Amino acid sequence: MNRTVFISADHGLAIVYFLQSDVVPTLLAGGARVVLLTDEALKDKIQERFGQPGLVVESLRFREARAYFTGHRANVQWWLDFLRRAGASRRINLQAVDAFLAQVEDEAHPRRKRLFPLMRLAVAVLRRWRPARRWLVRAQRRFDPNLYADLFETYRPDLVVASTPGWRHDRYLLREAARRGVRTASVIVGWDNTSSYSLPGADVQAITCWSEIQKEELVRGSDWDPAKVHIGGIPSYDGYFRKEWQVPREAYLRQHGLDPKRKLIGYASSFITFSPNIQNIEALARLVSEDRLAEPCQLLVRLHPNHFMDVERFAAERERARELARQLPHVHVVEPVALGGELGHYSGEDMPEKASFMAHSDVFTTVYSTMVVEASLHDRPVVSAVLDSVEGWPGKFTLPLSRIGGWPTHRRFIESGAGKVANTEDELREAINYYLMNPQAELAERRAFIERECTFTDGSTGRRTGEYLLSLSGNGNPG
Repeated sequence: MNRTVFISADHGLAIVYFLQSDVVPTLLAGGARVVLLTDEALKDKIQERFGQPGLVVESLRFREARAYFTGHRANVQWWLDFLRRAGASRRINLQAVDAFLAQVEDEAHPRRKRLFPLMRLAVAVLRRWRPARRWLVRAQRRFDPNLYADLFETYRPDLVVASTPGWRHDRYLLREAARRGVRTASVIVGWDNTSSYSLPGADVQAITCWSEIQKEELVRGSDWDPAKVHIGGIPSYDGYFRKEWQVPREAYLRQHGLDPKRKLIGYASSFITFSPNIQNIEALARLVSEDRLAEPCQLLVRLHPNHFMDVERFAAERERARELARQLPHVHVVEPVALGGELGHYSGEDMPEKASFMAHSDVFTTVYSTMVVEASLHDRPVVSAVLDSVEGWPGKFTLPLSRIGGWPTHRRFIESGAGKVANTEDELREAINYYLMNPQAELAERRAFIERECTFTDGSTGRRTGEYLLSLSGNGNPG
């Protein structure tokens, strides 16, 4: 092994991206040593499950990074991060970023609210003037706590790869790497990341993304050099395309106590940071339990990872969904599996559950979640349910679901013709009935949608991405 690659896996989705795909195996097969940095509490668990020669697991030091962010010129760091997130170029669709800006201002402490008129002016300048955006990226460099000196000195990495370009606390690892002259790179793990999180939080020299669409958002919105943006597809979906995770239908239905004689309506909770989902769940539960659909159906609701955060309103909605399942016939709930530690319920532990949930739903429903992409690649009809909540989140910022169709990923789903959107319970019933009676409808549109969004659909993206990262480390050829 003549190269060492650091990988920052600070999120459950990053664990899937790097470890449950061919990315890390390709790096190891190419002669690289991989040092995976992740939550301290998960080191032994990850080593036990994924351990192999050449793979080392170290702590990403979340606690120390968080302490530095909150304890060292905290207000300056907070505002720099806010401006980074809000300040992408207006050459791309910024509706998702605008919602973030509105939420932060609405929920800000009174002292911070007083500064928002000035900060909105700064955002306007950033969005219009590229030199201002370049200045902001440079200004972040000064906040470098040198948390990883021992790791750099012990392993002497040739490349540091993160699952974001410094959008989270991975910024400190990337900044330290850049200061030391170590090459840096990032991957894009989420469908909406390139249109929602804006400018880099550190000096990152190369990035790999899903598609030409994401590349354009990076180049036009965040000033990336096109030559430094690689299109490698999405390794996290290779297991879907290769059907490695899918449980047989009968076994899956039996696992959840579902009736094989009834059609299955799947609902994946989404968008709960901005809006309740319970109104969608209740509407679906009524349609199913009162037999108001074209065929006898049952509902399986997948709760969102955020439902398990220590947030009262999210927990209350979780309990309301569980109560519906206890009270109503043919209504069931499935919960995402916790990976543990700081990574919470965003987990690769239940990929067979997640894949089977989508593959065996006769009609799949959600709120424009990334799972509209994942369900489409399983050839499932998709309905985005955007019924507005009457009560919203009391005392907290709420964004009506009927107003989010213009977000970049949402708009692409709508314009693709790959599925339907339902704004009312009647529209939801009509859309589900249409797909129950016409299960192959829009199949060609769904497949075209997947090709545009994912680029490679042959299960090869983990290998392609691993080969690309090898090339950045000075080992191998770009995939």
